Amino acid sequence: MSNKNIVLACIDGSALTQAVCDYAAWIAQRINIPLKLLHTIDHHHEKSTNTDLSGNIGLDTQEHLLQDMVDQEQEHSKIRLQQGKAVLTEAKERVIQAGITDPLTRLQHGSLLEALADIEQDIRVLVIGARGKQHENQENEVGAKIDSLIRSLHRPILVAYEAFKAPEQIMIAYDGSEAADKAVDMVATSLLYKGLVCHLVCVSKKDSAAMLLEQAASKLRAASDIKIITASLQGEAEKELCAYQITHSIDMTIMGAFSHTRLHDIVLGSFTHKMLLKTKKPLLLLR
Repeated sequence: MSNKNIVLACIDGSALTQAVCDYAAWIAQRINIPLKLLHTIDHHHEKSTNTDLSGNIGLDTQEHLLQDMVDQEQEHSKIRLQQGKAVLTEAKERVIQAGITDPLTRLQHGSLLEALADIEQDIRVLVIGARGKQHENQENEVGAKIDSLIRSLHRPILVAYEAFKAPEQIMIAYDGSEAADKAVDMVATSLLYKGLVCHLVCVSKKDSAAMLLEQAASKLRAASDIKIITASLQGEAEKELCAYQITHSIDMTIMGAFSHTRLHDIVLGSFTHKMLLKTKKPLLLLR
């Protein structure tokens, strides 16, 4: 398979699985590349029965207990496998109904990060839900794997938060960084954004902000079939951007991710993580 050849939807059967499928199908159709559905079975995170077999019990009893544990683990693995196949089957039917022909599926044992490392070179865009099964009832949280996944994977990642809505208004969170310039270039050249309204928004007190914003806007204006709206704001970036999303009915935000060092993020907090927590709209993150 050639480089960057698929849209990859990571699904786990949680409440956001349908949204992930729908956004992945929308992207795949807009840029005309195959869609693959991935479900992983991570045995390392399964609850194990830590039975203490030491003590004053006979050897035969220990052997029986060990065999019972093995049988239980095998049965549990069989159930997880059946559940995984069912998740993929349902997701495949959904994307076919959305217009995808011949979607690919992959069921893999191991962690999600391990699975992605194997196929990263094939991914054009990855789509994942903001919360998996462990956090699906916690609307103010994001999945435990999201931060590490975004840091590890050097591919565009769309994080879905709610039921699918075909994007009409998009926002680039622009700060003059390399990742922000990459977002501008991507919007200017990709078929994904043709016909959409693009809001180029900068939150900064720097005198150079207006000049940087205009330079980025000129790139976008040169692209055909994209309407450009610019805005310069002041205040706390994540609060201002999320308020702008609501006021202007933004359907998707595009921004750079984790541009600072881990030490900076630990001391001052990560802007990316703050946005992941605060927004309720899809985020397309670029490294």
